Amino acid sequence: MEKRVVFNHKLLPYLLLAPQLLITVIFFFLPAGQAIWQSFFIESAFGGDQQFVGLDNYTALFNNPYYFDSFKVTFVFSIAVAVTGLSVSLLLAVMADRVIKGAMLYKTMLIWPYAVAPAVVGVLWAFLFSPAVGTLAVYLTHMGLDWNPRLDSTDAMALVVMAAVWKQISYNFLFFLAGLQSIPRSLIEAAAIDGASPARRFWTIVFPLLSPTTFFLLVINMVYAFFETFAIIDTTTQGGPGSSTNILVYNVYKTAFKSFDYGSSGAQSVILMFIVILLTIVQFRYVDRKVQY
Repeated sequence: MEKRVVFNHKLLPYLLLAPQLLITVIFFFLPAGQAIWQSFFIESAFGGDQQFVGLDNYTALFNNPYYFDSFKVTFVFSIAVAVTGLSVSLLLAVMADRVIKGAMLYKTMLIWPYAVAPAVVGVLWAFLFSPAVGTLAVYLTHMGLDWNPRLDSTDAMALVVMAAVWKQISYNFLFFLAGLQSIPRSLIEAAAIDGASPARRFWTIVFPLLSPTTFFLLVINMVYAFFETFAIIDTTTQGGPGSSTNILVYNVYKTAFKSFDYGSSGAQSVILMFIVILLTIVQFRYVDRKVQY
């Protein structure tokens, strides 16, 4: 017989959900509501005075060419982080899954970067690639590469992408490794007996069976690139040189706390929120059809 959990106390399920619901309301719904409210006003940089302007903040944004530059930078950055991060993580997971001796040591070392705070990741990579004292930057210079993320926009974008990918690799690695270990070995062994090469076994058996995990991580990595890379950008390039690494979430911060334009910052937050919601819907509606469950 199927066993079911029965709550004799009608309030108990709601009490168990209350802490999570409280956190969601305080840290998501209230800030989102405040951003929507502020987007319809202009206010003094020192607070106190507010004036209702309707959709003027949104109109000003869409008439600002620099804001559209942030769109381009964000999409290039997010695609680079998602594709590079998933590719490297899958390669590491496949290699770790084949290791027999010292497997736990390898897996533990690959998981460690996830425990590092994003701000620390940014400082670490900024130091390693500093044109003046960075070990890796000096090595690149000796190889004849003119590396300077403070002046070259391509170098700056490469730096923040590498830092963001390194921070997220551990998370992706964990899910890919779990997915690989859940694939029945009998399928791979049967393909090997039929004469399929390792590459063919991977692309025809392993990778299709990993498609649910890959799809999930694609959504997570896109959201990560849009929202959770603020600290990395702030500690490495501060959106520069120029606006070459000024992604949307960092532009929200600059508008609010450097330009003190809280109305425009609120409007940017609302637009960014809708972009991520729309992106997630598109991924689940269209990309999900390609996933083999």
